[in-house]
Order: sequence, then C-alpha cells, then structure tokens
Amino acid sequence: MKVVTVAGPPSSGKSAVTLKTIGALAGGGVAVGVVKFDSLSSGDQLLYERQGIPVHTGLAGSLCPDHFFVANVSECLAWGEKRKFDLLIIESAGLCNRCAPHIQGVLAVCVIDNLSGVDTPKKIGPMLKMADIVVITKGDIVSQAEREVFAYRVRQVNPQAVILNVNGLTGQGGHELGKLLLEAPVTGNLEGALLRFTMPAALCSYCLGQRRIGSDFQLGNVKKMAFDGETP
Repeated sequence: MKVVTVAGPPSSGKSAVTLKTIGALAGGGVAVGVVKFDSLSSGDQLLYERQGIPVHTGLAGSLCPDHFFVANVSECLAWGEKRKFDLLIIESAGLCNRCAPHIQGVLAVCVIDNLSGVDTPKKIGPMLKMADIVVITKGDIVSQAEREVFAYRVRQVNPQAVILNVNGLTGQGGHELGKLLLEAPVTGNLEGALLRFTMPAALCSYCLGQRRIGSDFQLGNVKKMAFDGETP
C-alpha cells in the first residue's frame, strides 16, 4: 500500500485538495482511504462519506496533534491494509506552522494558500521545508503576479519540492497531483521508521493541567524570553 502524509496550516485547503485529487483518481480503479487527524472537532468526515470515500477521524483533544499523530500512525497503516487500500492519505491537523508529521520514505505533501501572505513560506517549519510536493491553493483569488511571487518564496524555502497549483473548488490541478501520489513508494511497515524532523516538544506544568500564571507554577521544560540582555 502506498502512503501519503498531507500537512499544512489551518484553512489552507488540505481536505478540499484531497477530495478533488481522489475524485480525479476515481476512474482509475484505485482504492483510496483517508485518515483525518484534527484537534477538537472535524466536519470533514461527512464530506468524505458523501463522496463514498472510506475515512477514519482521530481527534487529539487536549494532546498535541502531532504527538497524537505519531502515536497512532502505525494503527492507521494497519487499518488501511485491512481495508485493502491501494493508497492511504493521512491528513494531519493544521494547528501551527511548526508541525512536522512527515516520515522518511513516505511521500510528503504540504498545502499552503496564496492568501496567507508572501512572507508566510519562510515562517513555516519542516512541514513545508521537508515536503516532497508543495500544493498552492486559492490562486484564483489573487493576480498572476502575486501567484508568481508566492511560488518563488516557496521555492526559496524548499528548492527540491515539486510545486503545484490546485484549485480546491474546481479541482483544476487535481489530476496532476493524483498522478504524483500514485508514484509514492509502497510502505510495508512504519515500526521503527524515522520522522523527517523532531516534533515540537515540551513537558511542563501546563502540559499536565496547570492553569495558574507565574514562575512559582512553572516546572519542567520552560523557555524564558530575554529582555535587555537579561532573562527575568
């Protein structure tokens, strides 16, 4: 089974791109399943179900969605193998620009939209910098010049990636993306596989439920800002 991870900032169009891409593959006899990770809630499962696409949703709740993703990705693979999918698309929760759900040996896609601003690509961490394919959405809302500048900024951050423009409403570009997904390597097992980058990490009193503010209540992995050359 081929596996693809899809990451990107919130509301960049990850699910819309995934739906259109699967639609473009529908006539090729490819069995596709989706695992959707999110934080507190998600209505995307209904969108997939309406299209007849097998989908399973996982909600991280109070946990870091990326850590929740890693703790469950092997089970996602087992679910896909049990359902005999040819292609399993795993969409991570779009929570922050520091997220890093990509796995070595697994095709990695990052979705980013033109409306986020031309400086956004340099603000996004490993989910963009270490992606194999970067999908740029919402190009129909901006000018040709803006699209070119934005794509150039993406190229500066990730010069090795394939860059595609996909319209999440019309599906334009979905066929090309689908062909690239079908070129993904077969993933037999994820046990012992390596992430492409370390996850955001913290183990502090707030991770364990602390709500009070102040140094007296801060324990564990705490990072302080320096003011006027001194850390308070």
